[in-house]
Amino acid sequence: MRRRGKIMRLIRQGDAVTLFYGGRKVFEHTPQNPFVTVTDGKISYRSSHGSFKVKEKRGKRTPLMLDGASGDVLSFSGGGYAVELSFSEDCGGLNINFRPNGRFMTEMRFAAVTGEGIFGGGEQYRQLNMKGEKIVNLVSEHIVVPPVVLKTVFKFVPYKEKPHSYIRTYSPMSTYTSSEKYALRFETSSYGVADFTSDEVSVFRFAECPKSVFFTAGADFASVAKSLARHTPSNVRLPEWCHDGMIVAVQGGSARVTEKVDYLLKNDVKVCGVWSQDWSGRKVTAVGKQVYWNWEADEKLYPNFDDTVRALHEKGVRFLAYINPYLVKGGRLYNECAEKGMLIRNVKGEIYHIKSTTFDAGMLDLTNPAAVEFIKETLIKKNMLDRGVDGYMADFGEYLPVDSVLHSGDPAEMHNEWPVLWAKINREAVDSHPRGKDVFFFTRSGYNGVQEYSTVMWNGDQHTDFTRDYGMPCVIPATFNLGFSGFAAVHSDVGGFISFASLVRSRELLVRWTEMNAFSPLMRSHETIRPDVNVQPYDERTVKITASLSRVHAALAPYLVRCMDEARQGIPVMRPDFYESGDFPQHSEDYAYLLGADVFVAPVVTEGAEDRTVTLPQGDWVKFFDGERAAGGKRITVSAPLGKPVAFYRQDSEFASLFAKITL
Repeated sequence: MRRRGKIMRLIRQGDAVTLFYGGRKVFEHTPQNPFVTVTDGKISYRSSHGSFKVKEKRGKRTPLMLDGASGDVLSFSGGGYAVELSFSEDCGGLNINFRPNGRFMTEMRFAAVTGEGIFGGGEQYRQLNMKGEKIVNLVSEHIVVPPVVLKTVFKFVPYKEKPHSYIRTYSPMSTYTSSEKYALRFETSSYGVADFTSDEVSVFRFAECPKSVFFTAGADFASVAKSLARHTPSNVRLPEWCHDGMIVAVQGGSARVTEKVDYLLKNDVKVCGVWSQDWSGRKVTAVGKQVYWNWEADEKLYPNFDDTVRALHEKGVRFLAYINPYLVKGGRLYNECAEKGMLIRNVKGEIYHIKSTTFDAGMLDLTNPAAVEFIKETLIKKNMLDRGVDGYMADFGEYLPVDSVLHSGDPAEMHNEWPVLWAKINREAVDSHPRGKDVFFFTRSGYNGVQEYSTVMWNGDQHTDFTRDYGMPCVIPATFNLGFSGFAAVHSDVGGFISFASLVRSRELLVRWTEMNAFSPLMRSHETIRPDVNVQPYDERTVKITASLSRVHAALAPYLVRCMDEARQGIPVMRPDFYESGDFPQHSEDYAYLLGADVFVAPVVTEGAEDRTVTLPQGDWVKFFDGERAAGGKRITVSAPLGKPVAFYRQDSEFASLFAKITL
């Protein structure tokens, strides 16, 4: 028996060994059930439009046997493979450090608890509890073509919701939190699969042996989250102006932006910012009006760009733009960067082009110091921040092909790290600018460590409908799982984005989404890829509801500031109803959430619904807008007309007087 600080215990009995930490079993190794198994296999990748499919060809399995133990070091070997384990404590947890004698596919078995729930794995959309599921650890486009085609083109074919293993994510993270109040974080960037189908063990398989595994446990979810945040610090923050109303998406040029902002202000909408993603121009394609990927103000759409931004500032409205790490083929910046060798190449030495729907683009090489400097100094600072831009969407990050040639590094190994590099570049550019503290950017793609750089994340591109796989409902479990993975501040596009053929946003969907995002860290809309055919927040039939809900969000500002302070400690702003009590699964609403500790929100996520049935968390609650009181732990049905969110606050909250004054 080995003790360290009476926290860690290694118990060896012959050829078997068991690791305990904080009184919890971490793993058990026996010759019959080995902790580490090596697979002689090969992994191949196929990609299209940012969607990645992986084929594993697994060969001989070689279980590694315990062949030595000295102090806090364990040695496993077999078939010419060897892995050495050592242990260290920090950040309120235990580091299990791995030293393999080569590169090989590794499978590890950690202890599981019967009846537990498993949360995290990054941004998992299909559901919150991953127990019984397998999770793919690969950065990929979330939206794949078949579901869109079935919904829109072949409408006569019933669309069936897909199993979890089918659905990919922009932001996988190899961090997993149990309802039993422990968490595992794997330090690796390689492709992998987490298998939670067994009650006895959780099995993790990676293309390469992880550098380490961080294990932590606590009395409640908050203590586990804080430990994870100490292990990987979080930099999530928002300038306070972001809480002063709604960021409304308007594109189409200076004249249209000015017109819509004036109309919104005239109709008492609290507009803290306007987001014009086509500031760099647009390309009208078969699928809609797409941003022209040339990151400088377009002189035709936005003449006198500086004056437009300045005029908005005089009205108290901030200006937000858009950028991604790709350049449209044939554009001015593409030609400049191609000439200077800043773009990723293929194996033939040619510029590697990806296709975004209908046009080709080159990829800036984030491993090339010259390209990184160009992004920071020219694209972000000179072309945006110096010209008054107050924030922007830092899009994409999931497209890196594994068969490309980089300035440095193996693209297969770098693929998962790519969105983290992208966020890091943006973070450094903003922080080094004189206006940096008042500027924010938001990202959709991520992996382990992205929370150290990204200001806030958004849920990516949802369909403009109510389906669970890809529509409005999916953003809630996706946000929960990101929170359990260590990214604590997340929001979604009000109204969704994907709109093709017959998939058109309804007024009902837009209003329900606006209701939900009024109670979120950031209230920001999207016009979709087809602004002209989709209902917008500034439409005559919608603007009054937009106005009332924007004022609700602004009134919550002091409370949201508190929530963001907690987020930097790792505690999610939006979390499931059992987060405070820890009583999963007795009280679990997949599509309701706590906003901070004191506000409970039950969005209407079903088309045509006029009421909402929900179980309130334990405690005494007061309904927003009418002061009706309700006791927690009871199943209740609440009337939910369009434009009136279903939300409650704790009766004994220190913000109760603030909440009581909020009206529609």
